[in-house]
Amino acid sequence: MMAPKIGIRQLVEFVLRQGDLNEVKNSQNTALNGAKIHRRLQSSRGEDYDSEVYLKKTVTMNGSDYVISGRADGIQLNDDGALIEEIKTSDQAYDDLSDNTRTLYWGQVKVYGYLLLQEHPELDKVTLQLTYFQVSTEKVTKEQKVLRRAELDQFFKDLITEYEYWLTLRADLRKQRNASINDLPFPFPAFRPGQRELAAAVYKTVRLNKRLFVEAPTGTGKTISTLFPAVKALGEDLIERLFYLTAKQSTRHVAEEAIDLMKHDGLVIKSITLTAKDQIRFPEEQDLLPEENPFMIGYYDRLKPALKDLLTHENQITRPVIERYARKHTVDPFEFSLDASLFCDVIICDYNYLFDPLVYLQRFFSEGDDDNFFLVDEAHNLVSRARDMYSAAVSDQAIGSLLKLARPDKTQPSDDLQQALKKVRRSFTRISQSLLDDGVTEQVTPDPPEPLLRTLRTFNEFVTDWMTQQKPSPLLDAVRDYFFACLTFVKIGDLYDGSYQTRFVLDGHHLTVKELCLDPSDFLDGSLKLGAGAVLFSATLSPMAYYQRVLGGEANSLAYQLPSPFPPKHQAILVTQYVQTTYRERERNVDRIIQSLHALVTGKTGNYLVFFPSYGYLSQIKSAFEQTYPDIATTSQESVMNAAARQAFLDQFQADNPSTLVGFCVLGGLFSEGIDLRGDRLIGVAVVSVGLPGLNPETNLIRDYYDHQNGQGFAYAYQLPGMNNVLQAAGRLIRSSHDTGIILLLDQRFASQRYVDLFPSHWQYYQTIQSLPQLSATIANFWHQTKEESTN
Repeated sequence: MMAPKIGIRQLVEFVLRQGDLNEVKNSQNTALNGAKIHRRLQSSRGEDYDSEVYLKKTVTMNGSDYVISGRADGIQLNDDGALIEEIKTSDQAYDDLSDNTRTLYWGQVKVYGYLLLQEHPELDKVTLQLTYFQVSTEKVTKEQKVLRRAELDQFFKDLITEYEYWLTLRADLRKQRNASINDLPFPFPAFRPGQRELAAAVYKTVRLNKRLFVEAPTGTGKTISTLFPAVKALGEDLIERLFYLTAKQSTRHVAEEAIDLMKHDGLVIKSITLTAKDQIRFPEEQDLLPEENPFMIGYYDRLKPALKDLLTHENQITRPVIERYARKHTVDPFEFSLDASLFCDVIICDYNYLFDPLVYLQRFFSEGDDDNFFLVDEAHNLVSRARDMYSAAVSDQAIGSLLKLARPDKTQPSDDLQQALKKVRRSFTRISQSLLDDGVTEQVTPDPPEPLLRTLRTFNEFVTDWMTQQKPSPLLDAVRDYFFACLTFVKIGDLYDGSYQTRFVLDGHHLTVKELCLDPSDFLDGSLKLGAGAVLFSATLSPMAYYQRVLGGEANSLAYQLPSPFPPKHQAILVTQYVQTTYRERERNVDRIIQSLHALVTGKTGNYLVFFPSYGYLSQIKSAFEQTYPDIATTSQESVMNAAARQAFLDQFQADNPSTLVGFCVLGGLFSEGIDLRGDRLIGVAVVSVGLPGLNPETNLIRDYYDHQNGQGFAYAYQLPGMNNVLQAAGRLIRSSHDTGIILLLDQRFASQRYVDLFPSHWQYYQTIQSLPQLSATIANFWHQTKEESTN
């Protein structure tokens, strides 16, 4: 059995942190930028300097072994002795760092120094060097300390002694976990068709440290089929920590339910669900500065008792559990959840905790760790999410109102803030004037907007200091919002490569500058490499080569596609050849569409969903349908719906509805995926149009990029994302082996080879419909046959 690993940074921070929770100032630095600075400094060292040196030591406590390990930024061994360097980057001046921050920095260097002397018994001392790079000014500060072996031995001994309880706790939790997993059965009486094969493929992927893309149609039981084998791998110490990454809160609940299922079969495992900071922070914290917040004052002095209490009494650590213990011990719930996650085996969280360059979990992903493994649910959602994560926009629109708020008065002089804002406005004005001189209102360039970035870096530095001197006020809130937009823009500006375009848009008197990441695949690939491997899965990942390309797995991944576990003839796939929904033809086809929908929903009394590519189109058809068929009950998705409104919409779709209900929804929206209307709660789905995203300049840039890359620009930018939305919506229909129903595709383009080639295998019995009478007859025949089969 492999000894569990404890990261040096994790060890030092856990033991040596004390006092208040001082949230790190919002830095303009990014992980990528920090890595570039590290490489730059490392490359400037001498020939006898080795960078990124892996150091480790096995420590035995209470009969169990633990590996203390990490990578030293640099080591220099020569006749003059040994030097070990730790490089840190931040926006703050070195003199402004808190005493505790410096203690943590030096703590890491001391552990590296201790480990180096363990490997070199001929040495009695080592020079420790802390190199601090202030990103905003590029000022480098170096400090050195020479420590002898005895001093470092004592430091390490004290560190481990303090951590002994937590090491022992981790070992006990691990033994208990592995023992419970050893004989853990699959939590259902039998595997569904394809489920055993999927579980085996996931297990092999973990064992071989690979990356696997899986298309598992609705009904395969994707969540349990991926979690169960991954948990088995945990029990065999193939990995130490499992991240279950999702796009939506509803999917996180499904993962929690899967773990709960295994718990009832004897699984003892620590799982935690991470909730976004702005959602989990207590209401009374919202308007308080950290130095006034009772949940942050003395946080680290109360953290260890709070963790001990939580970990001793809870296994499934959900949001309500975190909140309960956070209140009990008066600790900030968000930070408490992050600290608790260090002791958990399964971490359920949003995509951004791994992939987002601005908010990723530094405690886990500051460097690679082969003890981590990733399960990425509903991976088709990651395509657009990743583009958003690596793109940013900033405008001059808010500057006018900020200047009015910042007018100096006797109570709050703001001359300096006004001057800083005016400098930003002048930078925007120069760009706007350049566009006007060229006679255009839009311009696109592959170059980063460097003059604007320079101005915003200076502005951000000023505001960072300015905010620390302010009391809560409307001005502070407004400036903070604009500062965050500028900060994000600057950080994304540091990431520019060949996949970026800058778009300048002059709309009236206001200018918006957008940094557009057209292809985030290299960034995603880099994030996935921070673990031993990954399984990316969804009900719709076709064509597989497209998803492997856009999600960073083209060169180093495996693919696996399962057939549907349900009989294909349980659903009729009907393609209307007589309906055209292109923009030019929409008006002339309204009557054909509503008559076709009427034929669908009068074929059998029940519940139906109809999906459209936009709210405008939805409204047009719904209005015409209601005017023509006022006796048929309808309901509609709204553009803004809270959780209660969403649930109220779904609650209308009951199995015992005495009359027909038609729900009008939007493709790619709230109800096109992640909802489960089993049995007679849904018996038909119609999709109006092939779901192409609306033509717009930014999607055209994506098209042009992939045209240059592989000649498939239209497919990558428009057709494939649209078809995925269609398949997701159609997937709402057949949710179990007893479900039956009709999928009606209202657009003649669906019958073209370009689209038929994208149909999943369980759509093999699709039928083309040439006329409205044929549609009515086909629907009647389907329900007649279904009734006969159910009575036999």
